Amino acid sequence: MEVMNDDPAALSARIDRTNELLQRMLAEVAKTPSTHAIFVDAGYLYAAAGRLVAGTEDRRAFDLDAEGLIDALIDKARTIFADSRLLRVYWYDGARRRIHTAEQQSIAELPDVKVRLGNLNSSNQQKGVDSLIRTDLESLARHRAISDAALLGGDEDLVSAVEAAQGYGARVHLWGIEAPEGRNQAEPLLWEVDSQRTFDLDFFKPYVSRRTAPANEASTGRPTREDVRFVGAQIAAKWLAARGRDTLVELLPGHPYLPGSVDQDLLVEAEGLLQYSLRGQADLRRALRDGFWEHLRTQY
Repeated sequence: MEVMNDDPAALSARIDRTNELLQRMLAEVAKTPSTHAIFVDAGYLYAAAGRLVAGTEDRRAFDLDAEGLIDALIDKARTIFADSRLLRVYWYDGARRRIHTAEQQSIAELPDVKVRLGNLNSSNQQKGVDSLIRTDLESLARHRAISDAALLGGDEDLVSAVEAAQGYGARVHLWGIEAPEGRNQAEPLLWEVDSQRTFDLDFFKPYVSRRTAPANEASTGRPTREDVRFVGAQIAAKWLAARGRDTLVELLPGHPYLPGSVDQDLLVEAEGLLQYSLRGQADLRRALRDGFWEHLRTQY
């Protein structure tokens, strides 16, 4: 059989062309921003954070400021994945007949948040949540929609979800909640993920409080959204005078989010002015931020 020998000049030209194509492809890949998403197993979150801060896993015994906590998680992810953009936060919870509760509805209305509901049985146990997490993780990784996934959960059943996402090249980072004693995340899950991070009591304390109504609430009554919006604008004006325009102008690129520390300072100051607790009051917290942002944006 006769073997055809390529002309050296033609072979060199083909190699140069291949190298050129590879360089173009790498340049395009380099220009494509990394993307991350946050996946929250609300059942794990309520149980672990409730036990850590309030000493109970019973949701009826404490309030969780989901909006404030979600903002804090987004802020944390922005720091960890510095060169990446947020796709969205996925919030997985259970509900009877998969019908949103009022609290779940308020979470679903938050920007960049997607609520997925599994079923809640007669024993208040979530059913179908793990499979929802796996479906989303696998689909997003398969379509190259995310490069990194931050997973706040602890169930061993999530191992298959992690493996599915990793099989398509995504990195999965397990976020956990400090346990008062022992562990609250399954060891096989810890073994499987690409990295682990645990948030402590100080991180969750601002967002969890035992459900005991302050005495002043009975006398003052619940403020309106407009009252709270006005207080937000008041605080923004006060901060501008005290901290200077240069300090607060740094917040503008983050709209509609506030860094966790700033958001907590805003909350504490507003509660002092209103003489009313805004913990667990998602609509009023949103009105507070709206008033704060509206005043800032009128000044720049």
